[in-house]
Amino acid sequence: MNFIWCLPVLAGISLFLTWLLRRYALATSLIDTPNARSSHTIPTPRGGGVAIVLCFLMVVPVLAWAGLIQWSWAWALLGAGVAIAALGFLDDHGHVPARWRLLGHFSAAVWALFFLGGFAPIDVFGFIVDLGWFGHFFAVLYLVWLLNLYNFMDGIDGIASIEALCVCLGMCAIYWLAGYETLIWAPLLFCMAVLGFLYWNFPPARIFMGDAGSGFIGITLGIFSIQAAWVSPQLFWAWLIMLGVFIVDATFTLVRRILRGDKVYEAHRSHAYQFASRHFGKHRPVTLTVAFINVFWLLPIAFGTVLLDLDGALAICVAYVPLILLAIRFNAGALEK
Repeated sequence: MNFIWCLPVLAGISLFLTWLLRRYALATSLIDTPNARSSHTIPTPRGGGVAIVLCFLMVVPVLAWAGLIQWSWAWALLGAGVAIAALGFLDDHGHVPARWRLLGHFSAAVWALFFLGGFAPIDVFGFIVDLGWFGHFFAVLYLVWLLNLYNFMDGIDGIASIEALCVCLGMCAIYWLAGYETLIWAPLLFCMAVLGFLYWNFPPARIFMGDAGSGFIGITLGIFSIQAAWVSPQLFWAWLIMLGVFIVDATFTLVRRILRGDKVYEAHRSHAYQFASRHFGKHRPVTLTVAFINVFWLLPIAFGTVLLDLDGALAICVAYVPLILLAIRFNAGALEK
């Protein structure tokens, strides 16, 4: 079945749903009001990421029915995605205590990993390593961290949407060139759901994604990467490389705050991208720089990892070093002035 015709249709549906959600947010006062921890200055509707959730989840069963993804992978996406989106939706409309959010996050991650068949053996410096139960435990932590870091990194206009588009489109190109055409459809249709939302979220944003959208994107990308690892260990490394901007900024910031003794569950704006947006006085240059890094630095390294069979562990070190230097340059995790 040819799904090419679905691409503009799905983007159009996402565009329309985001418009409806914006009207709903304005009518119900679901507004993100600026405060001392905000990176924006104008009250803005939030919750638009629900359009991404609805658009993508409605095509997942169709992909499984058409044989383009396994039904087990579909259940992983559907179950974990619905749980994380619902939890985020409740948090957007009120407040869900951190302990219950975390319980929901771990439950969704375990669900996804069960249907994915656990964590695949990986290739480390030329050796295939089966981590067994430790690998499964690592994969659960990885999924939980990825959905949370995506929430943390969704702090300026367009950055979370641009990251998702660059990562997924980059991996689609790698899948195509490496001969893994059947893996393309899920991330490509996911891109269309994000693209419709991005029209409203590109700087200056007219609606924000909200926790429902950011958490959903984070765990979905994580599921894509673990799914790809079962096809080829090199593909997992490529996903980690493409996600480098968000992984490095969020992780570097968290580690630095922990070492300083900060309460990590408290809101802050000390990520590198937040310092950078204040330095430039606007969001657009930072968001576009993230796209530039993804396309012109991370994508070629990910290409080399899969197509030239470069060692994944070594490639990720090469990819991350300049990102760490950028995080240091923009004071990631430093005390806010």
